[in-house]
Amino acid sequence: MTDRKALGSDAALLILLTKIQTAAAAGVDWIQIREKDLPGRELLRLARGAVEAGSARIIVNDRLDVALAAGAAGVHLGRESVPAAEVARWRRAGNAPAGFLAGVSCHSLEDAKEAETAGADYIFFGPVFETPSKAVFGAPQGTAALAEVCAAIRLPVIAIGGINEKNAQDCLRAGAAGIAAIRLFQEPADAAALQRIVERLHGQG
Repeated sequence: MTDRKALGSDAALLILLTKIQTAAAAGVDWIQIREKDLPGRELLRLARGAVEAGSARIIVNDRLDVALAAGAAGVHLGRESVPAAEVARWRRAGNAPAGFLAGVSCHSLEDAKEAETAGADYIFFGPVFETPSKAVFGAPQGTAALAEVCAAIRLPVIAIGGINEKNAQDCLRAGAAGIAAIRLFQEPADAAALQRIVERLHGQG
């Protein structure tokens, strides 16, 4: 997941695109463009650059129109996005590119079941651990709640919130199909450092 504001630079978008290119080259499977306040034109330019950056699947947060225009692999839906059920109906009508994904952010078992019923392809569940970026969604859920969600639905569940190298394995043991993080993948100083992190995480899966 991306967060250009954490880069603290006037050239944040350019730096962010470089980070995306580095992550794709390092073997990160999916990259979610999570720049909610970025104007549409700039978001589209960033998403297109990310799609062209490498083999990682690019998912655009909230903006279905931008995801389609950029040729992204899918859209990730939150509380203020188009409802997942509407996106599912739109896909069933044959409007979506082949393999186009729709994911949903969930913060409870009820949310997860609703997303599955609505036709989502995967969910994010969290925050699993404490993290400032997810404080608005309440206290950390913990791996027990994560395991409950993973056992209750058939969709792939991606753990999010305070994920690092030390606790990623706990999420996978709980049944998560993968992990999502900002700092873990955005903060490494160079490509080699990120490559080592990705290799260690893949070794845990």
